[in-house]
Amino acid sequence: MRKMLVIIMVAAAICLQGCDKNVVYAEERDVDETGWNMDKPVVFDVNIQDTLQVYDFFIDVRNSVRYTKANTFFFINTTFPDGSVAYDTLECPLADVDGHWYGRRTGRYVDSRYVFKRHVIFPRAGRYHFDVYHGMRDTNVVGLKNVGLRIERFGK
Repeated sequence: MRKMLVIIMVAAAICLQGCDKNVVYAEERDVDETGWNMDKPVVFDVNIQDTLQVYDFFIDVRNSVRYTKANTFFFINTTFPDGSVAYDTLECPLADVDGHWYGRRTGRYVDSRYVFKRHVIFPRAGRYHFDVYHGMRDTNVVGLKNVGLRIERFGK
């Protein structure tokens, strides 16, 4: 029985890895859950070579169930290989008006994924640098655990 359970778990892990074959980049960064300061960005560096491929971007958020807001905002600054910068704002609704979490709750945390940009073509090959700041009114946001950036190939 135990051997069968191990075989099933290994097969499931292989299947789950196969599901992510379109993922080009997926990283998460912890923030200070007791007070993430608005001046401390979460940083992601992505090396892109394929400038013909279409991509979708997502922001992953893990928050504590004690997070007191129904949403969070992010300011996302993208620095291109040529040094030019694009500035974006993303609102991430986390809970409904009754306080029920939209994301998947696991214990004391809630995991959510939000579309940041769809159908993007990188204009040139090279390193793209992403600075993600919280965009809330409070200087220090309490209750966010980590923020992630996920880039997937579109249409494969």
